[in-house]
Amino acid sequence: MDNYAPFKAEAGEPLFTLEVAAGEAPELTGLELVIDQGADVLSLWRLEGVHGWLVKMAQSPGRPMSGFLTLSADFKASKLYVLRPQEAEFALNNSLMLQYAFATATLGTLEMHASTVVNNGKAYLFLAKSGTGKSTHSKMWLKAIPGTHLMNDDNPVVRTFADGRVIAYGSPWSGKTPCYKNESFPVGAFVRIVRAPENHLEKMSVVEAYASVYSSCSGFKADRAMGDGLHSAISAAVQGAPSFAMHCLPDEDAARVCFDGIAGEGARS
Repeated sequence: MDNYAPFKAEAGEPLFTLEVAAGEAPELTGLELVIDQGADVLSLWRLEGVHGWLVKMAQSPGRPMSGFLTLSADFKASKLYVLRPQEAEFALNNSLMLQYAFATATLGTLEMHASTVVNNGKAYLFLAKSGTGKSTHSKMWLKAIPGTHLMNDDNPVVRTFADGRVIAYGSPWSGKTPCYKNESFPVGAFVRIVRAPENHLEKMSVVEAYASVYSSCSGFKADRAMGDGLHSAISAAVQGAPSFAMHCLPDEDAARVCFDGIAGEGARS
């Protein structure tokens, strides 16, 4: 799995452990559904009586389950049962990504659903629902804005620090675009992409920014500790970096309008 190679580091105290289990998944009863992303793609269940959790995952709606992930009550230890060997890489990537989000939620860290480009030493995160045009807007920046490169196309990590810094990091997870860069840059802006008949950039209020970033963060927000951790990190992130709504077409002019508004007076106001 070459996507992890750039992030290899010296061994230290682990945030969490994951075991890939051999054999069939155990029979599980007394399950209580907690989160369902719909169409059997991803769901989180509470395991009755054993104080743990279960995640079911499939590659796409209507497909058989790729794997079951059982987690300890504190989310620190897990076991992955691969149900379809041909989808083992998918199951392992999703398990690691999900458990990383759980394990770091109390550490000032946000695992984002965003496409991220870098220009002039700053990272710009484009947020939106899947299919809205995050990746397309990144591609327009790459074409229209000199000196721009792609850092991650789906799941960058943002970390906030006590001194006010808000830093974006590459990750081993980048959706359908293979872009696995072990690099980090200060966040220049969070930008929500909104489809529109013309290109127009608007700066968000802090409350609007909080709602925008909140909806693009992974994590089990119903868990008290995780929810509090995410709230603190999101609050710090939107106070430490500006947020915008980019109403746009999927064209290069949209990239220029966005860049000019963010890198000009708009980002400093």
